[in-house]
Amino acid sequence: MVRVPAVAGQFYPGDPAELAAQVRGYLKAAAPPAPALLAVSPHAGYIYSGAVAGQVLGRVSVPARVVVAGPNHHGLGAQAAVMSQGRWQTPLGQVELDQELGEELKGQTRLVVEDPAAHRLEHSLEVQVPFLQILRPDLRLTPLCLGRLSWPQCQEIGEALGRAIKSLGGPALMVASTDMTHYESAKAAKAKDSRAIERILALDPRGLYDTVRGLDISMCGVLPTTVCLVAALELGAAKAELVAYAHSGMVTGDDRQVVAYAGLLVS
Repeated sequence: MVRVPAVAGQFYPGDPAELAAQVRGYLKAAAPPAPALLAVSPHAGYIYSGAVAGQVLGRVSVPARVVVAGPNHHGLGAQAAVMSQGRWQTPLGQVELDQELGEELKGQTRLVVEDPAAHRLEHSLEVQVPFLQILRPDLRLTPLCLGRLSWPQCQEIGEALGRAIKSLGGPALMVASTDMTHYESAKAAKAKDSRAIERILALDPRGLYDTVRGLDISMCGVLPTTVCLVAALELGAAKAELVAYAHSGMVTGDDRQVVAYAGLLVS
């Protein structure tokens, strides 16, 4: 099975040479690449969020094993859907899916099921892959698409993911795909987003879940971020860092209604 691109030519260039050049242009890190357990990275069109994605992912020495977890924007398929068989295709080529990790994850929790339908149209995972292909050509990918989940379900899936990665040994990177506040003023977005970012920096997944729900923060990938933060703690996470924060008004010049983007690292 090959999962073909859903948003190539829309969210990012469909031409391989143009895409590779654009991604490399965004991968300008202020510090040398280093190992990380988790990168929180945005998923809007590259013109808006590519710079933040490049800054955060460019800081990571990407291992061969990568999990990309994103929200289910379309409501298709299972609430916790993994793909572990076949390949994902982008304009830069095909990426092997990590059957070993996928099977181990499904064995750790019944909440995660094999379901390509949830991934077919989902852009939040797809837009991360070209960055990872440039950084790690021999990538083995585990895409995890998450719908509506309670805190106990997030905790169970996160702990299962951490155990699955740990049981296979060797380094792995998780990428939690999320944008931050949607369609509020830049000032209001920053005020709200700072509260969610505080909880990530505190390595507090339950606090993140409750804060976003309690303050009605339109952080679309709060569940993937929560799940991956639980998994990072299972893997021994000790610190977090905010790498970049931006919003669409910085591109459009209109600060009245923006979508905001944050890039964070957990190690």
